[in-house]
Amino acid sequence: MIHIPLEIIALNEFEPTSVIFMFVMLALLLMFSAFASGSETAFFSLTSQQIRELKESRSTTSETIIRLLTNSDQLLATILVVNNLVNICITIISARIVDIMFVFSSATWTFVFKTVCVTFLLLLCGEILPKVLANSKPMSIARFAALPISWLCVIVKPLASVLVRTGTGISNRFESHRDNLSMDELSNALDLASTDQTQEERKMLSGIVNFVNTDVSEIMKPRIDIVAVEINESYSAVKECIIKSGYSRIPVYEESADNIKGVLYVKDLIPYIHNDDSFEWVSLLRQPYYIPAHKKINDLLEEFQSTKVHLAIVVDEYGSTLGLVSLEDILEEIVGEISDESDNVETFYTKLPDGSYLFDGKTHIGDFERVMTLPEDSLSDVKGEAETLAGLMLEIKRELLKKGDRVTTHGLQLTVTAVDGRRIDKIKVEKVA
Repeated sequence: MIHIPLEIIALNEFEPTSVIFMFVMLALLLMFSAFASGSETAFFSLTSQQIRELKESRSTTSETIIRLLTNSDQLLATILVVNNLVNICITIISARIVDIMFVFSSATWTFVFKTVCVTFLLLLCGEILPKVLANSKPMSIARFAALPISWLCVIVKPLASVLVRTGTGISNRFESHRDNLSMDELSNALDLASTDQTQEERKMLSGIVNFVNTDVSEIMKPRIDIVAVEINESYSAVKECIIKSGYSRIPVYEESADNIKGVLYVKDLIPYIHNDDSFEWVSLLRQPYYIPAHKKINDLLEEFQSTKVHLAIVVDEYGSTLGLVSLEDILEEIVGEISDESDNVETFYTKLPDGSYLFDGKTHIGDFERVMTLPEDSLSDVKGEAETLAGLMLEIKRELLKKGDRVTTHGLQLTVTAVDGRRIDKIKVEKVA
């Protein structure tokens, strides 16, 4: 605590009437400063729900608030201009009161005393208290301040408009030099954001943030799971495949899946649904749309929109088919799983009575981490280029696995329980000490 010796300060002789008048002026100016600060906080603390309520109420006060918020730059400039002018007046009057009432032994103590007094008054009465109150009751304060602030907007409009135009000009001049937020910064901002969002909303926001960094290879249906028909199949066999799969678009290949000849749209078959096997269904094939595995899904979405294509064949650098991706796969990255009446309800894992889990080998590593409540990307140090749980085991073991083979990593034991040829079909996962 700073101690001021009594000998460096003394009361001065003054005219009580003039000092009382200045104290009254100071009190009124502090009230006006508090009003301006509280109004600023109240107007800009209104939530989207409260703004909707104002629009629906259709009262004069509500319409005034909406009109002020529509031109938020002008509103903010008006409040700041008024608040700063008032604060300057408070500073001048406070300094004058100190000069009249007190005599200091040095100019240094005069400066310190004035600074402490004025700062305390402005911060406590003009900033902190009104903003705390306005933040707790923004709607009430905004309704109270709407009409006075609208008058002030008219009074100081010339000066406020100049400030807004100047600020906008400077902002536009340096906008090209502004650093863009990285995806990590956006993710951190999302983690620090208000917890008012539901789990679904937060998941959707996370999907949007990660959207531009996701490769097609991360969301595609792998080659082994593609439902396709051979170009020499009979028309009845094609219809049977369509009915069994429930898909609206079926790739058609010749000899192997590496030679996709086209895509059959089920809607193109509807006029010929009753035709016999002599019908040349191959004539209805549409040109396949090929994309590389490293293409970003936000770029693919733009291509889907411009070309009006909903299905793409994913190929590697040698032209071999790796899988396929649809418009629905891309949208599910943002909004989550999309199910329709033709989708079968199935799960990629089962929790066993002993507390262990049984996963499909094709389970995506991200889904596996979520089910096992592991931190996101916690397996990134061992997964290498793998995208699935089976690929993770192969990446760690570095050899083909057979039934009964085990892999242990990050406190988890993964055991192959079923294989289909060289493909790992089922994997049992247990937590180990």
